[in-house]
Amino acid sequence: MARKKSRSTSRSSFFKFPRLLRWVKKIILYFFAISVLWVLLYRFVNPPITWLMVQRAVERKWDGKTWKIDHEWRDYDKMSHNLKVAAIAGEDAGFLEHWGFDADAIQKAYLKNKAGQPIRGGSTITQQTAKNVFLWGGRSWLRKGFEAYFTMLIEIFWSKERILEVYLNVIEMGDGIYGAEAACLEYYSKTAESLSKRQAALLVAVFPNPRKWTPANPTRYIYYKRGLILRNMRFIKLPD
Repeated sequence: MARKKSRSTSRSSFFKFPRLLRWVKKIILYFFAISVLWVLLYRFVNPPITWLMVQRAVERKWDGKTWKIDHEWRDYDKMSHNLKVAAIAGEDAGFLEHWGFDADAIQKAYLKNKAGQPIRGGSTITQQTAKNVFLWGGRSWLRKGFEAYFTMLIEIFWSKERILEVYLNVIEMGDGIYGAEAACLEYYSKTAESLSKRQAALLVAVFPNPRKWTPANPTRYIYYKRGLILRNMRFIKLPD
Protein backbone atom coordinates (compact mmCIF):
# COMPACT_ATOMS: atom_id res chain seq x y z
CA MET A 1 0.00 0.00 0.00
CA ALA A 2 2.82 2.37 0.93
CA ARG A 3 4.58 1.50 -2.34
CA LYS A 4 1.47 2.34 -4.36
CA LYS A 5 1.16 5.70 -2.57
CA SER A 6 4.78 6.65 -3.26
CA ARG A 7 4.38 5.64 -6.92
CA SER A 8 1.25 7.77 -7.35
CA THR A 9 2.94 10.72 -5.61
CA SER A 10 6.01 10.53 -7.85
CA ARG A 11 3.77 10.13 -10.92
CA SER A 12 1.73 13.25 -10.03
CA SER A 13 4.95 15.20 -9.39
CA PHE A 14 6.24 14.10 -12.80
CA PHE A 15 3.10 15.36 -14.53
CA LYS A 16 3.20 18.68 -12.62
CA PHE A 17 6.77 19.48 -13.72
CA PRO A 18 6.05 20.01 -17.46
CA ARG A 19 3.12 22.25 -16.49
CA LEU A 20 5.42 24.30 -14.25
CA LEU A 21 7.95 24.49 -17.08
CA ARG A 22 5.27 25.83 -19.43
CA TRP A 23 4.37 28.53 -16.91
CA VAL A 24 8.02 29.53 -16.51
CA LYS A 25 8.40 29.76 -20.30
CA LYS A 26 5.26 31.91 -20.51
CA ILE A 27 6.50 34.26 -17.78
CA ILE A 28 9.88 34.64 -19.52
CA LEU A 29 8.22 35.33 -22.90
CA TYR A 30 5.80 37.87 -21.39
CA PHE A 31 8.64 39.61 -19.55
CA PHE A 32 10.74 39.74 -22.72
CA ALA A 33 7.87 41.16 -24.78
CA ILE A 34 6.88 43.76 -22.16
CA SER A 35 10.47 44.87 -21.52
CA VAL A 36 11.22 45.29 -25.25
CA LEU A 37 8.01 47.31 -25.74
CA TRP A 38 8.85 49.41 -22.67
CA VAL A 39 12.32 50.24 -23.98
CA LEU A 40 10.93 50.96 -27.46
CA LEU A 41 8.29 53.27 -25.97
CA TYR A 42 10.93 55.31 -24.15
CA ARG A 43 12.87 55.65 -27.38
CA PHE A 44 10.15 58.08 -28.47
CA VAL A 45 8.38 59.08 -25.23
CA ASN A 46 10.16 60.86 -22.38
CA PRO A 47 9.99 58.94 -19.07
CA PRO A 48 7.61 61.00 -16.88
CA ILE A 49 8.97 59.56 -13.62
CA THR A 50 11.39 56.87 -12.44
CA TRP A 51 11.41 54.28 -9.64
CA LEU A 52 14.22 56.20 -7.91
CA MET A 53 12.19 59.43 -7.87
CA VAL A 54 9.28 57.62 -6.23
CA GLN A 55 11.58 55.82 -3.77
CA ARG A 56 13.29 59.04 -2.67
CA ALA A 57 9.96 60.88 -2.37
CA VAL A 58 8.58 58.10 -0.14
CA GLU A 59 11.76 58.21 1.98
CA ARG A 60 11.27 61.99 2.41
CA LYS A 61 7.67 61.47 3.56
CA TRP A 62 8.82 58.73 5.93
CA ASP A 63 11.32 61.20 7.44
CA GLY A 64 8.55 63.76 7.98
CA LYS A 65 9.52 65.98 5.03
CA THR A 66 7.30 67.20 2.20
CA TRP A 67 6.85 65.23 -1.01
CA LYS A 68 9.38 66.62 -3.51
CA ILE A 69 10.17 65.66 -7.10
CA ASP A 70 11.80 68.64 -8.82
CA HIS A 71 12.15 67.53 -12.44
CA GLU A 72 11.98 69.39 -15.76
CA TRP A 73 12.74 67.85 -19.14
CA ARG A 74 15.25 69.47 -21.49
CA ASP A 75 15.51 68.12 -25.07
CA TYR A 76 18.91 66.98 -26.36
CA ASP A 77 19.28 69.75 -28.95
CA LYS A 78 18.43 72.38 -26.32
CA MET A 79 21.02 71.12 -23.86
CA SER A 80 24.43 72.74 -23.47
CA HIS A 81 27.16 71.14 -25.59
CA ASN A 82 29.46 71.67 -22.61
CA LEU A 83 27.19 69.59 -20.38
CA LYS A 84 27.07 66.65 -22.82
CA VAL A 85 30.84 66.63 -23.21
CA ALA A 86 31.41 67.02 -19.45
CA ALA A 87 29.08 64.08 -18.69
CA ILE A 88 31.01 61.80 -21.03
CA ALA A 89 34.40 63.08 -19.85
CA GLY A 90 33.51 62.65 -16.18
CA GLU A 91 31.38 59.51 -16.18
CA ASP A 92 32.15 57.36 -19.21
CA ALA A 93 34.97 58.38 -21.57
CA GLY A 94 34.33 55.40 -23.87
CA PHE A 95 30.59 56.04 -24.14
CA LEU A 96 30.63 56.82 -27.87
CA GLU A 97 32.60 53.66 -28.72
CA HIS A 98 31.36 50.85 -26.47
CA TRP A 99 28.08 48.89 -26.53
CA GLY A 100 27.01 49.63 -22.98
CA PHE A 101 29.79 47.87 -21.07
CA ASP A 102 33.33 49.03 -20.30
CA ALA A 103 35.55 45.93 -20.37
CA ASP A 104 38.47 47.72 -18.68
CA ALA A 105 36.28 48.95 -15.80
CA ILE A 106 34.80 45.47 -15.34
CA GLN A 107 38.27 43.91 -15.20
CA LYS A 108 39.51 46.49 -12.67
CA ALA A 109 36.42 45.94 -10.50
CA TYR A 110 36.99 42.16 -10.63
CA LEU A 111 40.65 42.49 -9.60
CA LYS A 112 39.77 44.88 -6.76
CA ASN A 113 37.03 42.54 -5.56
CA LYS A 114 39.47 39.63 -5.66
CA ALA A 115 41.98 41.62 -3.62
CA GLY A 116 39.27 42.58 -1.10
CA GLN A 117 39.52 46.28 -1.94
CA PRO A 118 36.48 48.61 -2.04
CA ILE A 119 35.04 48.96 -5.53
CA ARG A 120 34.20 52.41 -6.88
CA GLY A 121 31.02 52.59 -8.91
CA GLY A 122 32.25 52.51 -12.52
CA SER A 123 29.03 51.88 -14.44
CA THR A 124 28.76 53.24 -17.95
CA ILE A 125 26.26 55.95 -18.84
CA THR A 126 24.05 53.29 -20.47
CA GLN A 127 24.14 51.10 -17.36
CA GLN A 128 23.26 54.07 -15.15
CA THR A 129 20.38 54.94 -17.48
CA ALA A 130 19.07 51.37 -17.34
CA LYS A 131 19.27 51.41 -13.54
CA ASN A 132 17.72 54.87 -13.11
CA VAL A 133 14.85 54.45 -15.58
CA PHE A 134 13.81 50.79 -15.45
CA LEU A 135 14.93 49.40 -12.09
CA TRP A 136 14.65 49.76 -8.34
CA GLY A 137 17.48 50.77 -6.00
CA GLY A 138 19.82 48.26 -4.40
CA ARG A 139 22.92 46.22 -5.09
CA SER A 140 21.68 42.62 -5.37
CA TRP A 141 22.93 40.23 -8.05
CA LEU A 142 19.36 39.96 -9.35
CA ARG A 143 19.18 43.71 -9.96
CA LYS A 144 22.64 43.62 -11.57
CA GLY A 145 21.38 40.92 -13.95
CA PHE A 146 18.35 43.00 -14.92
CA GLU A 147 20.62 46.04 -15.31
CA ALA A 148 22.81 44.16 -17.82
CA TYR A 149 19.71 43.00 -19.69
CA PHE A 150 18.18 46.49 -19.97
CA THR A 151 21.60 47.93 -20.88
CA MET A 152 21.73 45.63 -23.92
CA LEU A 153 18.17 46.53 -24.93
CA ILE A 154 18.87 50.27 -24.65
CA GLU A 155 22.02 49.98 -26.78
CA ILE A 156 20.10 47.99 -29.41
CA PHE A 157 17.04 50.24 -29.68
CA TRP A 158 18.23 53.75 -28.70
CA SER A 159 20.76 56.06 -30.33
CA LYS A 160 23.69 57.39 -28.31
CA GLU A 161 22.05 60.82 -28.38
CA ARG A 162 18.85 59.41 -26.88
CA ILE A 163 20.77 57.55 -24.17
CA LEU A 164 22.64 60.71 -23.18
CA GLU A 165 19.45 62.80 -23.31
CA VAL A 166 17.53 60.46 -20.99
CA TYR A 167 20.54 60.04 -18.69
CA LEU A 168 20.96 63.80 -18.20
CA ASN A 169 17.22 64.26 -17.65
CA VAL A 170 16.64 61.63 -14.96
CA ILE A 171 19.90 61.52 -12.98
CA GLU A 172 19.59 62.40 -9.27
CA MET A 173 21.16 65.81 -8.63
CA GLY A 174 20.29 66.55 -5.00
CA ASP A 175 17.57 66.08 -2.40
CA GLY A 176 14.45 65.73 -4.56
CA ILE A 177 16.22 67.24 -7.61
CA TYR A 178 16.38 65.20 -10.84
CA GLY A 179 17.89 65.99 -14.20
CA ALA A 180 20.26 68.67 -15.41
CA GLU A 181 17.56 71.27 -16.07
CA ALA A 182 16.21 71.24 -12.49
CA ALA A 183 19.79 71.20 -11.15
CA CYS A 184 20.88 74.18 -13.27
CA LEU A 185 17.85 76.20 -12.17
CA GLU A 186 18.51 75.28 -8.53
CA TYR A 187 22.28 75.85 -8.40
CA TYR A 188 22.98 78.36 -11.20
CA SER A 189 19.61 80.09 -11.76
CA LYS A 190 19.91 79.35 -15.47
CA THR A 191 18.76 76.66 -17.89
CA ALA A 192 20.80 73.64 -18.97
CA GLU A 193 21.12 75.30 -22.39
CA SER A 194 23.56 77.99 -21.31
CA LEU A 195 26.13 76.31 -19.05
CA SER A 196 29.78 77.29 -19.29
CA LYS A 197 32.49 74.61 -19.37
CA ARG A 198 33.42 75.19 -15.74
CA GLN A 199 29.79 75.09 -14.57
CA ALA A 200 29.12 71.90 -16.53
CA ALA A 201 32.26 70.22 -15.17
CA LEU A 202 31.36 71.20 -11.59
CA LEU A 203 27.84 69.81 -12.01
CA VAL A 204 29.15 66.50 -13.37
CA ALA A 205 31.75 66.27 -10.58
CA VAL A 206 28.97 65.62 -8.04
CA PHE A 207 27.13 63.00 -10.17
CA PRO A 208 28.55 59.99 -8.27
CA ASN A 209 27.06 61.12 -4.94
CA PRO A 210 24.70 64.12 -5.24
CA ARG A 211 23.30 63.56 -1.75
CA LYS A 212 26.75 64.04 -0.23
CA TRP A 213 28.18 66.72 -2.53
CA THR A 214 26.62 69.82 -4.06
CA PRO A 215 27.72 72.38 -6.68
CA ALA A 216 26.45 75.06 -4.28
CA ASN A 217 29.19 74.26 -1.76
CA PRO A 218 32.00 72.33 -3.49
CA THR A 219 34.69 70.62 -1.43
CA ARG A 220 38.37 70.64 -2.35
CA TYR A 221 37.93 67.14 -3.78
CA ILE A 222 35.06 68.31 -6.02
CA TYR A 223 37.19 71.17 -7.34
CA TYR A 224 39.93 68.63 -8.05
CA LYS A 225 37.45 66.45 -9.93
CA ARG A 226 36.24 69.46 -11.89
CA GLY A 227 39.82 70.05 -13.02
CA LEU A 228 40.14 66.46 -14.22
CA ILE A 229 36.85 66.68 -16.10
CA LEU A 230 37.85 69.96 -17.77
CA ARG A 231 41.11 68.36 -18.89
CA ASN A 232 39.35 65.26 -20.25
CA MET A 233 36.73 67.35 -22.06
CA ARG A 234 39.38 68.35 -24.60
CA PHE A 235 39.52 64.77 -25.90
CA ILE A 236 35.76 64.21 -26.31
CA LYS A 237 34.36 64.90 -29.77
CA LEU A 238 30.59 64.63 -30.12
CA PRO A 239 29.28 63.65 -33.57
CA ASP A 240 27.59 66.47 -35.50
